[in-house]
Amino acid sequence: MRNLQKLAAGALEEVLAGAALHQVLPRRLQQLETPGERGALQDIVYGSLRQLGRLDAWLAALLERPLTDPELGWLLRVALYQLAYTRAPAHAVVHNAVTAAGEGWRRGLANAVLRNFQRRRAELETLADEQPRARWSHPDWWIAKLQAEHPAHWQDILEASQQHPPFTLRVNCRHGDVAGYLQRLTEAGLPARQTGPDAVTLDKAVPVHTLPGFDAGDVSVQDAGAQWAARLLDAQPGERVLDACAAPGGKTGHILERVDVILTAVDVDVARLARVEENLNRLQLNAALVEGDAAQPETWWDGQPFDRILADVPCSASGVVRRNPDIKWLRRPDDIPQFAAQQAVMLEALWRLLAPGGTLLYATCSLFNEENDGQVRAFLARHAGDAERCPLPEPLSDGSLLPDAEHDGFFYALLRKI
Repeated sequence: MRNLQKLAAGALEEVLAGAALHQVLPRRLQQLETPGERGALQDIVYGSLRQLGRLDAWLAALLERPLTDPELGWLLRVALYQLAYTRAPAHAVVHNAVTAAGEGWRRGLANAVLRNFQRRRAELETLADEQPRARWSHPDWWIAKLQAEHPAHWQDILEASQQHPPFTLRVNCRHGDVAGYLQRLTEAGLPARQTGPDAVTLDKAVPVHTLPGFDAGDVSVQDAGAQWAARLLDAQPGERVLDACAAPGGKTGHILERVDVILTAVDVDVARLARVEENLNRLQLNAALVEGDAAQPETWWDGQPFDRILADVPCSASGVVRRNPDIKWLRRPDDIPQFAAQQAVMLEALWRLLAPGGTLLYATCSLFNEENDGQVRAFLARHAGDAERCPLPEPLSDGSLLPDAEHDGFFYALLRKI
């Protein structure tokens, strides 16, 4: 356990210094030998980031003066997370953390902090609940923004964003149906339920290669909210379709599973584009893969208009922070208008590629108005003569899909070129 605590503490320190979690964690997982250890490390790191505001408040209350040793601070946060949120034996958590702290005053301080937490747990819980950053474990500016933009739902959003995300699969309709796949899961001892037309959500996450038919392309991992994209785009047989910012290819695959189209998948990152190819190969599907910037189509477009365009644009990812809990701590308020400006440029560029009568689906995994409805309204104001907004079915009448127990947070707007 001591090694786990050190690895987790080091990962947290690196991430909060600005490194992306998806780059930091794999390096540390490679240092562990068993699947159980790797799973425990992932749980500690992700869980500590989800609950970081609360851990910070507890630690501050348990210290007589600010800690001058950052490395020890991260180790103590890890141990506090284990004590509060895992089933690890408390005595083992404390003993190993105290030993890992080192000698002298560090050892004594670690012992005092963790023992006091156990004694004062109820008091510290109440104290944390009185501080918004600790209560909701999000930055104060983020909480204030959600309060202003989602006055009726901000608490539900924050509550959902602290939970473990659902483990949802998309059933490949070319290979079978949801009912049949649910039966296969039952036979494999994996309880699950249907959560969308093509979606099943398992009660518990499992390694993907243990899923029935995963390697044969029968299913893919994709959030139920993300599965709306292909349905709303509603491509028809034989149409020319563009999936802009396609990586890692989940939506690309879903479009092709539903209908035979001539699909071009574009992404600016060649390494991420390779993941699109891997996913399509597993699904036994084909698309033209193009390395290029969706905001600069003149560098890669062949001049032939598209009937449908999926503009899954770069965004703050504020709707998927439970899957990427580092995001909420690394984002800054001025990042949001920068994303909005980038989205506006991309939307204008892609609109030029759309055939008259064609539709463009604008999509984000953001909860913030500047990137969502505000962005679309501004676009429509600029294009009063050649664009109209199409109605969406429930529960997407306003375009927003707020995070809950069954899906992450997304925004969709379907635009038709007049």
